[in-house]
Amino acid sequence: MDDTIRFYDAVADDYQWWYRDWDAELDREGLNLRRYFREHGVQSVLDASCGPGTQAVALARLGFTVTAADPSGGILARARQNAAQYGVADKITFVQSDFQNLHNHLTGPFDAIITKGSSIPHLLRDDQIEETLLIFYELLKPGGLLLIGMRDFEPLLEDRPRFIPGRVHDGPDEQIITFDIWDWDDDPPNKVTVNSFIVHGSDATYRVTKNPVVFRALTAEEVEVVISEVGFENFQTQNDRWELVMTAIRPT
Repeated sequence: MDDTIRFYDAVADDYQWWYRDWDAELDREGLNLRRYFREHGVQSVLDASCGPGTQAVALARLGFTVTAADPSGGILARARQNAAQYGVADKITFVQSDFQNLHNHLTGPFDAIITKGSSIPHLLRDDQIEETLLIFYELLKPGGLLLIGMRDFEPLLEDRPRFIPGRVHDGPDEQIITFDIWDWDDDPPNKVTVNSFIVHGSDATYRVTKNPVVFRALTAEEVEVVISEVGFENFQTQNDRWELVMTAIRPT
């Protein structure tokens, strides 16, 4: 977890470069999540891994009551700045916490809990995933919605890709390029170290930063097993671009 926090602290100022268009991403995330929330009567939302505020800011702009948590102080500061920029700083409660300490900072109940951006796969052990989902269960209201968004690792496990292209941003003063190099670890459970490269420069002069972080190559089937064991019901999955979106309900 310390290594994960260091990674997000290090990339906080450059996080937006992983998106083609930050404003468009906010609009898309907010409208997409509202579609999931509508049939469940969601008003209060815990974003348990808010990152720079991609979902939290988007939902606050749509009128939801949002609590946003993240263990990285650097990325949480960026989320606060983004919330202020979009005029919703007073509509989001920010909390610095990892998954497994949320119940020490929050009481709930929430209508919905979300965690997107492949945050759950940072939990490398089965017991960490189970403990996290139990905490989510306790913080949700009966009938509340759990929504998990993560990279669909299953189709990648056979080929073990190494190079993952990112984005190229052509600014007025410099060009910014992102890409990843993946180092696979086949010791069970399957893991991959994602080395994120960010390149800044112009003309013949560029500077490169590399920041590694480890993910467990989780599959939807593995998550479904733990979700069912914890007590959630109505597990469903849907592909959304690179992300696998999984939903489940805490029984009434």
